[in-house]
Amino acid sequence: MPAEEGHVPHEIGATAPEPPGIVHDLGAAAIDLFFGARELYSVFVRTLYYVVRGKREKGAVWAQMFEIGNKSLFFVSITMGFIGMILCYQAGLQAKRVVPDFTMLGATYLELLVRDLAASLGALMLATRVGAGIAAEIGSMVVTEQVDALRMCAADPIDFLIVPRFLASMVMTTVLIVWAGAVAFLAGAATAYVAFDVPFRTFCNMDLVDWGDLSTGLAKCFAYGAAIPVVSGYCGLSTFGGSEGVGWATTRAVVNSSLAIIILNAVISTGSLLVFGAK
Repeated sequence: MPAEEGHVPHEIGATAPEPPGIVHDLGAAAIDLFFGARELYSVFVRTLYYVVRGKREKGAVWAQMFEIGNKSLFFVSITMGFIGMILCYQAGLQAKRVVPDFTMLGATYLELLVRDLAASLGALMLATRVGAGIAAEIGSMVVTEQVDALRMCAADPIDFLIVPRFLASMVMTTVLIVWAGAVAFLAGAATAYVAFDVPFRTFCNMDLVDWGDLSTGLAKCFAYGAAIPVVSGYCGLSTFGGSEGVGWATTRAVVNSSLAIIILNAVISTGSLLVFGAK
């Protein structure tokens, strides 16, 4: 029977094209990561430019300092207090297995807090609250076309939306992490006294803390405070769609901010090791 017009008969032995493999998926993910990193770097550079040359609304930084700092104080305090209790209790149990001497428990715990734990754990807590809030707020402005209205008024959204949050986050993240470290240390001291009968005077030993530890901890505070609003603001500005897009932007902000904190932690810790040496 002759083939119908416009119909091409299948050849014998012909097979359907194979679906893309893992190499294709990895390549597509790498390309997306490259373009995303380039756009994020552009947002960071423009943020630094507008910090110096921008025109900010009066009182915008103070308002963001209240949103980032004051409204996160209770959450950070409770979280770091319980984390401090758990860390000190577990450290005491491990030390008790080796040698039942707790004279250096407080000194070692304080060194870890100052050098890394207070900054990293506190920043991860802020990434969940502050980062999600920034992405949700800016993403909602994108889907409701408020950001387009800013551009039509010759106002750069980065100068108007991200820079005040950037400045406020750098200040309040440092303040909150110092406070969180103090809360975690006091909670650890109380735990050591109750669980292992370690006097408060013995626990408050600062012999192991030096300028290298303080410099590393402060560097992490400023780096994390800068990363959270930039990454979250970029995720908010790249929102598309409706409410579902805002939800995805919020999730991306939390995940990417946490990933940025972990990467910065590795970079700064490595730099500190090279500058101050191992202890």
